[in-house]
Amino acid sequence: MLRASGMTDESFEGPIIAVFNTWTNMGPCNMHLDQLAVPVRAGIRAAGGTPVDFNSIAVSDGITMGSDGMRASLMSREVICDSIELAVRGHSLDGVIILVGCDKTIPAAGMALARMNVPGVVLYGGSIMPGHHKGKDLSVQDVFEAVGACAAGIIDEDELTEIEKSACPGAGACGGQFTANSMAMAMTFLGLSPMGTNDIPAIHEDKTRAAYDAGMCVVDCVKENRLPREMITHQSLMNAAIALSATAASTNAILHLLAIATEAQVEGFDIDAFDHVSRTTPVIGDLKPGGRYMAADLFNAGGSGLIGKRLVADGRIEDQKTVTGKSLFEEISAATETKGQDVVRQFADPVKSRGGYGILYGDLAPEGSVVKLAGHGALHFEGPARVFESEEDCFEVVQAEGIKKGDVVIIRNEGPRGGPGMREMLAVTAALVGQDLADHVALITDGRFSGASYGFVIGHVAPEAAHGGPIAFIEEGDIITIDVEAQTINVAADLKARVAKEYPGGWTAKPPRDTSGAYAKFAALVGSASKGAVTSFPFE
Repeated sequence: MLRASGMTDESFEGPIIAVFNTWTNMGPCNMHLDQLAVPVRAGIRAAGGTPVDFNSIAVSDGITMGSDGMRASLMSREVICDSIELAVRGHSLDGVIILVGCDKTIPAAGMALARMNVPGVVLYGGSIMPGHHKGKDLSVQDVFEAVGACAAGIIDEDELTEIEKSACPGAGACGGQFTANSMAMAMTFLGLSPMGTNDIPAIHEDKTRAAYDAGMCVVDCVKENRLPREMITHQSLMNAAIALSATAASTNAILHLLAIATEAQVEGFDIDAFDHVSRTTPVIGDLKPGGRYMAADLFNAGGSGLIGKRLVADGRIEDQKTVTGKSLFEEISAATETKGQDVVRQFADPVKSRGGYGILYGDLAPEGSVVKLAGHGALHFEGPARVFESEEDCFEVVQAEGIKKGDVVIIRNEGPRGGPGMREMLAVTAALVGQDLADHVALITDGRFSGASYGFVIGHVAPEAAHGGPIAFIEEGDIITIDVEAQTINVAADLKARVAKEYPGGWTAKPPRDTSGAYAKFAALVGSASKGAVTSFPFE
């Protein structure tokens, strides 16, 4: 059967390598990955391997944002991870290179390598280039914010249309330090991607050569038996978390690094690590959503290697193995800094004195929650609750300018099980930014936030509402107090009394939103957000 597919005697002499692609032309993030696979295959052949192709789904976060389809985003991470495992283990392949683009494809690749422990490389398709409008660089973030600005009368519909048409000029994933670029950087600092490869923008002329080299690299990994779990360790996970904190990265990275740690069976790496890292790691990358620059600017400044140089010089990360056979510090030492760049600052002169997220516990989140600090300096907030049962309900009120300064917006029933799918709230957060409310309201949810979100936002509240978490019993007007320094998120109400009144026989779960198909399966299997919201066993 292999001969029928075109293989010859020579094809069987070296390792057979899966070129696992997440190509789709549904959106810009992954639409060029079929072309990127061509030099990958050439590199595999040049190194003495035989490439075989597989493909999986990809769900575009940006396109599905604000819609019911967004529920499929986090679910797709699990499906892609499972697909990689089944393709590679099912055919007893020697190694795999995974081509990724949009948000969930990247952590899925890391999770699959961690789970299988088969030699492999992650190759990111690269960032989109900035769009342009009236002399300003644009990303998809600007479109969502323009929706809010239009609703508030700050811009008109013609201006909104022009921004929407100009924001995304071609191939590549969303251009700030949003989830895709955050996770691409994480893959580098985990040692699963060659240093600098993921930094190269999607349409840059150097991408083809980098893909060829990555194809050669995966064959070398097989020959030298370099295994993912040699790279994915407690220390490398900490290195990735530190690099992400230093660039005020997406809070989704917390969810995904926890999932990768779970799959790799790494002990001792938990949600609290991120609070420690953020408190002790200033932000030195002046990147969107809270900063000025985009991923292409970071590439031109010196890329992830430059971030690494700053971290090494300040003694903040430790050396480790990588897929190239060189150590992380060897890879970093080869990086160069562009003279005069101001995208990456020194630790002595940071963008912010602490990292871009924190972990909070309290009445509202006994198992923890994640606060995103990118874009503002506030560490304390107190105000009355405005309670919404879904993202749509909240967005409708925001668009009608029904949210005021000082409000604490609660969006529940959007958790991993309750959604199901733990949707991102970018439509709401961006609309608030567009109305100049980002620094004047807090938003709390058992769902997630896009990497493009900023403001005083708290997600991943656990236990979620669908598991009878306290967030399910918050009422309109309850006073919520958030103290980032104290790591607390509390409510001035007797929530236990409310539970006893509403459920005198003890709390019982409501019927699931979906009773068949992939959505129901995910809801039945998914674990807590505080442990990565994974569906693989074992989980608690």
